[in-house]
Amino acid sequence: MNNNLLMTLPGIESEELFFTQEAIKDLSEEQQKNFFLLYSGRRKDPQTILICALLGFVGVAGVHRFLVGQIGMGVLFFFTAGVCFVGTIIDLMNYKKLALEFNQRQVIECKLIAGSMGA
Repeated sequence: MNNNLLMTLPGIESEELFFTQEAIKDLSEEQQKNFFLLYSGRRKDPQTILICALLGFVGVAGVHRFLVGQIGMGVLFFFTAGVCFVGTIIDLMNYKKLALEFNQRQVIECKLIAGSMGA
């Protein structure tokens, strides 16, 4: 697959790009195109995670945790005001890591789906 397609994803950084390229290198060209379509729809932009984490300071804590699929932590953050804002502050410092971990899980899931779509 042309790496330029991956480079068009908003906010993609070198670590995510390298992980994704390594994960899909054994897929056929058609499977890689299917992967890109799936992954671009599921992937979370780190800036979106940051903006949603900032909502924790205006009374809506935990939205960013719901976005990355951590429902339990989202509920905990929501009812404890981001665990008294400490958790929100920590997540503001680690928003790229939260997005990267979520996106890496999505790469693996999308690879499995795209790989099963045939050559």
